[in-house]
Amino acid sequence: MSIKVFNTLGRRVEDFEPQESGKVGMYICGPTVQSEPHLGHGRFAVVFDMIRRYLEWRGFEVTYVRNITDVEDKIIAAAIESGESMAERAERMAGIFHGVFDALGVRPPDVEPKATEHIPEMLSMIAELIDRGLAYPAENGDVYFSVRTLESYGRLSGRKVDELRSGARVEVSDIKHDPLDFAVWKAAKPGEPAWDAPWAPGRPGWHIECSAMAKRHLGVTFDIHGGGADLIFPHHENEIAQSEGANGALFARYWLHNGMVNLGGEKMSKSTGHLIDLQEAIELFGGRAVRLFYLRAHYRSPLEFSEELLRDAQTALTRVDRLLERIGPDPGEPDAEVLDRFREAMDEDFATPEALGVLFDAVREANRELDEGIPTGAIAEAVRVMVDVLGLAAVEGKLDDLAAPVSDLAAELGVDAQGSIEEILDRLVAHRSEARASKDFALSDTIRDRLAQIGITVEDGADGSRWIRR
Repeated sequence: MSIKVFNTLGRRVEDFEPQESGKVGMYICGPTVQSEPHLGHGRFAVVFDMIRRYLEWRGFEVTYVRNITDVEDKIIAAAIESGESMAERAERMAGIFHGVFDALGVRPPDVEPKATEHIPEMLSMIAELIDRGLAYPAENGDVYFSVRTLESYGRLSGRKVDELRSGARVEVSDIKHDPLDFAVWKAAKPGEPAWDAPWAPGRPGWHIECSAMAKRHLGVTFDIHGGGADLIFPHHENEIAQSEGANGALFARYWLHNGMVNLGGEKMSKSTGHLIDLQEAIELFGGRAVRLFYLRAHYRSPLEFSEELLRDAQTALTRVDRLLERIGPDPGEPDAEVLDRFREAMDEDFATPEALGVLFDAVREANRELDEGIPTGAIAEAVRVMVDVLGLAAVEGKLDDLAAPVSDLAAELGVDAQGSIEEILDRLVAHRSEARASKDFALSDTIRDRLAQIGITVEDGADGSRWIRR
């Protein structure tokens, strides 16, 4: 059975057939690193990490490219406000993004190009666009792509050039030939970072960055281009125009876009001011729970933020972990029927809600068989495979690095802070159990949440509570 994907280019479900058999090239628009990541940033990273993992499990050799935009108007503005250079600001924020992506179980890309490291490729592409009559230098040193010179402009977003309203989603300027034209090169203003160019010292426009980096690392034509749905227009539309205009060939064969994370019915983004800090969510609920929260919705659907859903994700992961602990590390052959159902779900445009249904049905069945004394290795091993493919596997951690925060928390709560880390954690969990028994739920929740912040999960069961570092 072939994998089917919804291709934004054409808005239809298609059989996935890479241009080279057995190999897939993926380019994902990564973060613009002007400030800390919010919950919406985590979703795109998890979605395309899931797709990459699944394609690899299905036998494809995947080259995964995810860029970093480290030169852009918003980064320059944020750097000025913080008193940093643009490079310092971008490097610091990129480090934060890497940290939260790691916590979400997102594997590093095979290639992570930075825009500032690909200026020559951008200059070459801009020169080609000018030579082909698709772009023009303006009097002030800017260079603009002439939108009306490309008849196919708008085919990704479904917008027609004559219906685009100047001033709505496009920048109006007297120096352009047409208000719809967009910058591929921006002449530098005083005090801004700049690179030499034939037209004027300056910096690249945002859209040209991805066109040049994708070509450099995946070639003129590649298989999958991905990103958030908010990038369809104008960013991805403009990437197509630049790339196909300069190269004279198809840019990306399949366009995949994840839905937005909403807060109170409104898109979560810096432009709306509706944000949930991703680092905070990971500290409170754990990276695996946040990842499962994302995967419980289809990747193309909008997703409403809910603390209740994150707590449900924690509980669901506990059920998975307990099953795998019951069967131990001895691997066996996975149940083929279970994996066939999982594959059927994922082959339909990476339908993780249905795939998770297969996973948790298998967890229940494996636990039932264990309770009844029936050998259950095959089903449980299928659970282990599915958990790995979805990136939800628990990773045991050492406790040495938690000595100081655990001792400090115990002392703050009046709990004996002497002895080993394990002993102190046992006392903290016992203290929480006493608080629950006396209906002091505020203290109980505080202990649970504070332990979660330092990487310790407290699990409640019929036989009492226990702590686990995951």
